Amino acid sequence: MYKRILVPVDGSETANRALRTAVALAAEQSAALHVVHVAEETPLYVSMDTLPYPPADLMEALHKEGEGILAEAVATARNQNIQADAKLLVIDAPGRGISEAIEQEAEHWDADLIVIGTHGRRGFRRLLLGSVAENLIRFSTKPVLLIRGA
Repeated sequence: MYKRILVPVDGSETANRALRTAVALAAEQSAALHVVHVAEETPLYVSMDTLPYPPADLMEALHKEGEGILAEAVATARNQNIQADAKLLVIDAPGRGISEAIEQEAEHWDADLIVIGTHGRRGFRRLLLGSVAENLIRFSTKPVLLIRGA
């Protein structure tokens, strides 16, 4: 049923649970897995004057951390004999959110399913922190499987 599964990862335990679920689904469905990590550079432009080090160094560190998270995720999938690739998505323009970047990549890669972790925040914490998963399910044109955090 699903031949192309996209899973966003951020290094959190919740994202790792989503990854494990996506790997299991990919194995069951003989599907390809596309792992993405979103590096959000936009807020850095607002506060560059207050940074104690060059912004380019911070950008490089964000990208390096993202690449490391992706490498671990791909290794997890390949250890289960799942065909997996990875892509670092960079948000470098104001007004573009993480959920939009994920949806755009799902469209571009022609995913059949998006598997994403959710922290399940409620009340005031949800209001303050928002939810990438919640935003994604509101406008995604792809089926979205939410994996609840521990």
